[in-house]
Amino acid sequence: MPIVRVTMAEGRSAEQKAALAREITDSLVRHCGGDAAHVYVLFDDVPPDQWLVGGETITERRRKRGEE
Repeated sequence: MPIVRVTMAEGRSAEQKAALAREITDSLVRHCGGDAAHVYVLFDDVPPDQWLVGGETITERRRKRGEE
């Protein structure tokens, strides 16, 4: 029973997460075998103002790049 935990900045839609979970599941089954019904994919959404890279929040970095 593989458990895959995906941690990323929040903001992806339920549809995007479902598509990613399907890809992860398919890849695990293809490369490692097993039954897709026993692959668990968990999403941890972190607010971008609580995720820091190089001492800056993702929110700050996005603003600097003109993305927000």
